[in-house]
Amino acid sequence: MVPISSPLTPVMGDGGKQKKRTVASKPLRVQAVKKDIRQSPKKVNLVARLVRGMQVEDALLQLQVTVKRAAKTVYQVIHSARANAAHNHGLDPDRLIVDEAFVGKGVYLKRLSYHAKGRSGIMVRPKCRLTVVVREITPEEEAKIAKLRVSNFKKLTRQERQLVPHQLIETTPRWGRKRKEAGTA
Repeated sequence: MVPISSPLTPVMGDGGKQKKRTVASKPLRVQAVKKDIRQSPKKVNLVARLVRGMQVEDALLQLQVTVKRAAKTVYQVIHSARANAAHNHGLDPDRLIVDEAFVGKGVYLKRLSYHAKGRSGIMVRPKCRLTVVVREITPEEEAKIAKLRVSNFKKLTRQERQLVPHQLIETTPRWGRKRKEAGTA
């Protein structure tokens, strides 16, 4: 007679058979989410669209010179996604790319707006949420970006220009510069 073990108790031994343990692989994509942003989704999406597909370092530099109010929020979320990828998942922060950046609608608050002659209307206070997904660049993409940085900028397609962002906006206004004297030797 062989004793039969209960299905509720774990098996103690496999009789010499060893299972191969799989090494936990790095996740391909890491995300960060910010909820309850007190701004309309349309305005935040304009800035999120600007950095979609860029390298994280280039995206953060671009957001620092962007004038929109939503740029600060998008900067915080991309910075948080980079920190999540580096700290929690062990990805290289220098080789990250913004894979996705999308905006969803939050809860819209409706408030009364008072008008003249005893009338009133409804004022909407929109909220939204921002999700940024970053991933590590593959060696093929890295070689392609290096090749694009060397090549002539005017020949790039729109998608290629997204990978290699344009020169950042200068801080000194053009009209504030002094003209060079043409007649001096």
